[in-house]
Amino acid sequence: MKTEILDFVESQSLKKEIPHFEIGDTVDVHCRIREGDKVRTQVFTGTVIAREGRGINESFTVRRIVNNEGVERKFPLHSPNVLDIRPIRSGKTRRAKLYYLRERTGKAVRLQQRHSTHTVSK
Repeated sequence: MKTEILDFVESQSLKKEIPHFEIGDTVDVHCRIREGDKVRTQVFTGTVIAREGRGINESFTVRRIVNNEGVERKFPLHSPNVLDIRPIRSGKTRRAKLYYLRERTGKAVRLQQRHSTHTVSK
């Protein structure tokens, strides 16, 4: 009984359409930022290095390099503040978590491109 109620409440908060993206893909995450009484949209572009959780608790980690510093950000997949996720480039990987990219710099961070139909070409 209790899980049925929880499942019902969770199902109302889930997003209906989630774009297909995988580990190793380069994505644009459009995020709503609230600064005082102003609301703006910020785009965070980077490589998906991890995906975890199921249902309402699902989240993914995106990593990018800014001024020779690695910046990682964890996004809840079903958050109302995550407005859009656009896959840009698909990377070829053989692992579920790409934490080894944290030790790499420069061209060593790049992943081989996989020809895929779920990415958007610019």
